[in-house]
Amino acid sequence: MTSAQEKPARLITGPGMLLVWFYGVMVVGALSRSAFQISTEFDRAPLAYTLSAVAGLVYGFITCTLVRGGETARRAAMVCCAAELAGVLIVGTWTLVEPSAFPDTTVWSDYGMGYVFIPVLLPLSAMYWLRRARDPRGV
Repeated sequence: MTSAQEKPARLITGPGMLLVWFYGVMVVGALSRSAFQISTEFDRAPLAYTLSAVAGLVYGFITCTLVRGGETARRAAMVCCAAELAGVLIVGTWTLVEPSAFPDTTVWSDYGMGYVFIPVLLPLSAMYWLRRARDPRGV
């Protein structure tokens, strides 16, 4: 079998499957909540609701890359997880320093406290898993 015909390395074995499950739950939670808030009360907190929608899209992209597998998908997921972590840390700090900027919470408010801190723990766990799941062939 030539390298062009080889299947991409799977990222959803073992703990990777748990990550996909958690990211899938976060996709549904973040997107459904933000869709409702954007459609019913967007003028109340547009920044917060938009950030929640962006978080949901990031979660969806990471979920897809984990399921797709392969070295390119792993790298893309790693970059997205780093961006997700940066978002959680920036928005989390922002909501603590200037709460008036967020009249309503986002998925990443207070470092994800409303989601049992999963938004801050998930990218850390995923980045650890993705580093361990590196393709030994270096593809």
